[in-house]
Amino acid sequence: MNKSTFKISKMDCPSEEQMIRMKLESYAEVKYLDFDIPNRKLEVYHVDDIKAIQMSIASLKLGDSFEGTTEAEPPVMEDQSKQKRILWWVLGINFGFFVIEMTTGWISGSMGLIADSLDMLADSIVYALSLFAVGGAISRKKKVAKFSGYFQMALATLGFAEVLRRFFTSSETPMFQWMIVVSILALLGNLISLWLINKAKSKEAHMQASAIFTSNDIIVNGGVIVAGVLVYFLNSKWPDLVIGGIVFTFVMRGAIRILKLSK
Repeated sequence: MNKSTFKISKMDCPSEEQMIRMKLESYAEVKYLDFDIPNRKLEVYHVDDIKAIQMSIASLKLGDSFEGTTEAEPPVMEDQSKQKRILWWVLGINFGFFVIEMTTGWISGSMGLIADSLDMLADSIVYALSLFAVGGAISRKKKVAKFSGYFQMALATLGFAEVLRRFFTSSETPMFQWMIVVSILALLGNLISLWLINKAKSKEAHMQASAIFTSNDIIVNGGVIVAGVLVYFLNSKWPDLVIGGIVFTFVMRGAIRILKLSK
């Protein structure tokens, strides 16, 4: 068996990992994929020639470069059941806070909370694709990804439109208390998720990617908390709208990545 190594500069979250897995799933010659997301590296264990596989990876336009092929045996796989249990917990936490933040965001009039809820939803979609689609037909995976991507893009577009409406019209200042309290709870939820992921001490790519995703969410939570504090001190809606616009940009980027999974 051969091992071909690729450097993939734009592989920095679970979306790119899923894109590559779904792209190569139909190749019978591919026996194992070993992702190292922090170092942007992919090792493909395969039989026969690498050219077709290389062309498929290149078609994703993720900044790939081929580093060479050597003879090697695939590594021993880790226990998947423990990883799945942890990912189910992380999925539950993310989707739960999507519901909580979306509800309290509308009640409090905070675009920051609404945007953060959609960021949580984006993470939930990627985790769900990883868990639900295991062993499923590639056509079904692509349909799920396509629906999820368009749904998330539609929500992000509506969010942008609402941010612009509030920029150019008179609207009430959001309830900063809700922004701060709910964001602190979401921050605690993400800290628990990160603790669970790190506790697994897994070297599997999807677990490493989940840690990166959750760390990014913690930063977003902190941004909404700061925006809530600024709303209080400035008695202004602008900090909430600014953080909402920034997070909606992340959500839209996530939707585009998910849509790429369906191609």
